[in-house]
Amino acid sequence: MSFVGLLMMGLPISLTLAVLALIYIVVSGNLVLLQSYPQQMFGGLESYGMLALPLFILLGEFMNAGGIGRRLMAFAMALLGPLRGGLAYVNLGANMMMASILGSTVAQITIMSRLAVPGMEKAGYPKDVSVAITAAGGLLAPIIPPSMMFIIFGVIAQVPIGDMFIAGIVPGILIFVAFCGLIGWQAHRYDFPRSPRMSMQERIRAVVDAIPAALIPASIIVSILGGLATPTEAATIASLLAIMIGMFVYREMTAADIWPALVSAARGAAVVLFLIAAAQVFSWVITFENLPAKVAAYMQGLTDSPIIFLLLLNVLLLGLGMITDPIPAIILVVPVFLPVATDVYGIDPIHFGVVLCLNLTLGLVTPPVGTGLFTASLLSGVRAERIAWLLVPFLVVAFAVILLIVLRPEVALALVRWF
Repeated sequence: MSFVGLLMMGLPISLTLAVLALIYIVVSGNLVLLQSYPQQMFGGLESYGMLALPLFILLGEFMNAGGIGRRLMAFAMALLGPLRGGLAYVNLGANMMMASILGSTVAQITIMSRLAVPGMEKAGYPKDVSVAITAAGGLLAPIIPPSMMFIIFGVIAQVPIGDMFIAGIVPGILIFVAFCGLIGWQAHRYDFPRSPRMSMQERIRAVVDAIPAALIPASIIVSILGGLATPTEAATIASLLAIMIGMFVYREMTAADIWPALVSAARGAAVVLFLIAAAQVFSWVITFENLPAKVAAYMQGLTDSPIIFLLLLNVLLLGLGMITDPIPAIILVVPVFLPVATDVYGIDPIHFGVVLCLNLTLGLVTPPVGTGLFTASLLSGVRAERIAWLLVPFLVVAFAVILLIVLRPEVALALVRWF
């Protein structure tokens, strides 16, 4: 009741979690716990892996300032443009490339709404459909590494963040391919136009111009898969590379752009990190109440099957994703259900994390919260309910991929075991 009441009062989710922990301590009468309150809050951030989060946010800022996103869009156009609905494929392809750099749905939708939607509308695409495809492409950001959600899950669950990144590669590609198939169907339904055919010289120019930009996601993936760097170190290397490319190769970034990017990244990271700190205290209270054991006993009474457990969890996560953002949802769900999944049902924690994060990703474009959905609506002027309706087919195929991963854990774990 306190949780719902505080949210209805308009209190941010981070403050709500921190206040709920205090309310529990006071109501329980165990005021000795107040002595541990600051330590628990700080302990939520005392992790080397958590440093990767602000660094990847900073990378996105540098990439935006250096003109890298526009060149990735041109590269995608050179590869996918001539098909019917070519700009729709380009939009999705550029989203996938941006996802490998940003890892943030809101940042990705913001950039792609500026880059792709005006061009698609000018080429004759329905504006609402263009915005829906852009919002759907934003779903790739929390899946394709580097993923903010995978970082946070890895820190909370105490599993290697690099393994989480690797586990997200195949699911991300599957969702991208499924979305491409859906766009192929929509191209005939909405009679999407064909993009003007580019000359071979224009194609070569776009590809060559995008090679420096492509070095950024390549440096992240190669350094992590090759064991050359941790995700935190990879983010640092990629950020420095983005500065050098933006300043000395594309020459669209100046020294004066660095400080605003640092300030913007610091503000964005501060919001997320405080949320994580507050949620750590809330998770501590949940653990103190022995809630995971109670949930485990209840779930065992429902089913002995790991698959049925994951399917029931998916239903719960779909509902939770509709009313809260993925990051606080991860922080709330993991301490309760991860021990049940691993200890009771023998589910691999990385498999569990991929299913959890993929499912909660859908909440980014579903009402009533849907930060990605409302970002796309705000930037485009298209009503959120119209975008949500057009997104239904994308959500269906994304959930089909989730079900595949539930039934076939090797889809997510094969690359992890290989490397």
